[in-house]
Formats: sequence, C-alpha cells, structure tokens
Amino acid sequence: MSSTVLSLRIDGELLDRLKRHAARSGMSVQDYVVRTLIREDFDARFEAAVDETERFYGLT
Repeated sequence: MSSTVLSLRIDGELLDRLKRHAARSGMSVQDYVVRTLIREDFDARFEAAVDETERFYGLT
C-alpha cells in the first residue's frame, strides 16, 4: 500500500488533546490520527454492509 501526505491545520487545544490521547495509547499523534481515521472508515463501511444485507433480506 502506498502512502500520501495529508497536511492538517488544527488549533492548539485540539493538538494538545490529540497528544494526550496518543500518549495514553503509547502512540505518536500521527499514528493515533491515522488509526482513528481507519476505525471511522471501517465503521462506516461495516454499517453500509449491514444496511445492504438487511435490504437484501427484506429486514428493514
């Protein structure tokens, strides 16, 4: 898998919170943000798959 650079501008308060969350997880801020984005993407794809399955079987 290739990677691409994503640059974000965030305020200091948010960065401080991200640093605290990352430190509790023993991660860098970059790794913590990427993990969070991956988890959010998985949750959205999983929910879409469940919805599609329910529609297929007429459960909704």
